[in-house]
Amino acid sequence: MNILVIGSGAREHSLCFSISQSSQLKKLYAIPGNFGITEFAECHNLDIADFDNIHSFSIEKKIDLIVVGPEIPLVNGIVDYFNKKNIKIFGPQESAAQLEGSKSFMKDLCREYNIPTAGYEKFDNFKDAIEFLESQSYPIVVKADGLAAGKGVTIAENFESANDAVKDIFNNKFGEKMNVVIEEFMSGEEASYFVCTDGLEFISLLSAQDHKRIGENDTGPNTGGMGAYSPAPIFTNEVKKQVDDEIIKPTIQAMNDKGMPFKGILYAGLMIKDGTAKLVEYNIRFGDPECQVLMMSMKSDIVEMMLKSIEGSIDDFKIEWFEESCATVVMSTNGYPGSFKKGSIINNLDNINNDSDFHIFHAATKGSNGVVLANGGRVLSVTAKNKSLQAALNKIYIEIEKIDWSEGYYRKDIGYRALSK
Repeated sequence: MNILVIGSGAREHSLCFSISQSSQLKKLYAIPGNFGITEFAECHNLDIADFDNIHSFSIEKKIDLIVVGPEIPLVNGIVDYFNKKNIKIFGPQESAAQLEGSKSFMKDLCREYNIPTAGYEKFDNFKDAIEFLESQSYPIVVKADGLAAGKGVTIAENFESANDAVKDIFNNKFGEKMNVVIEEFMSGEEASYFVCTDGLEFISLLSAQDHKRIGENDTGPNTGGMGAYSPAPIFTNEVKKQVDDEIIKPTIQAMNDKGMPFKGILYAGLMIKDGTAKLVEYNIRFGDPECQVLMMSMKSDIVEMMLKSIEGSIDDFKIEWFEESCATVVMSTNGYPGSFKKGSIINNLDNINNDSDFHIFHAATKGSNGVVLANGGRVLSVTAKNKSLQAALNKIYIEIEKIDWSEGYYRKDIGYRALSK
């Protein structure tokens, strides 16, 4: 098969890593890709929002399967578009993508189907939101009702910070014309859980835990993710059964009831306390950086899994995983998630050996005159699997020390919750 991956981050690099091992693959392409992705795929710098142009490219290159990494094209209907063109594409249709595209849609679905989640209210104007906040106890969670690249969520410790968060959302800081969802604060430990579904049935992938804050000990502002590991010890077999029964199955049923069956990757962000999980949010694709650890951990052919999802026969797919623990540490440009400069030089990447147990996935790089340049906030995702989480992390941090990048920043405590157990 000729396969096209849409996206440009470390998630997409790791997807290409996994797809490249498939017996189904003939040739791999990426739009737009990045410097690291050229290791596996032929990259073409096209606009991922221009579906007509991607279609023309797909016809020219005889693309048999499209794999969409990021959420924005999914929310904007890329699956519906290519279904009409009779080109296979992995992911949910536009109506089902509301599970991530609209916080209020997701919360309303939970309320209707008794799916355990935080209590909430939604607001379309500043005045009503502030009046509500004046009567609440703190901390409280303020969310932009839409896609905000993981940054539209504020855990407000007091009324003043909640007020500022609401003001930012209505002032279009995270996108135009977004409403506000205000939720009760849930305490506990977060975990990510991934399933692949064909719209009726599902298979479980792995659990993972992400580190969203920029600073060690989970301090400072939220980022797109500074590291992850899998599996997450907090996600026990008992928790998995509860989540499958009370969250995943009712959601898949609900989407069918509403005439918008969900196909693809369903990623449940969970809050777990005292052995019981509640749903924080849904994503409709692989997480980043969780995807990197899942792809290195997957023993089965990911292309076969995607085809079974598309064809409606996911029950026929038996997924296998390597037994090792896996982790990834993100290297970002100094200043991220605030202001930062692009274009700093990253040296010594050629002196580090990538293999099936260790890989540096590129999130935002470009090649220029024989050197590798940082081209964004999160730049590299250094990933390893080993017999234990500690051994995987040791390998990662040893290799990071070999990278000569004066503008690089990374957390040195990824996995601390699991290691403390």
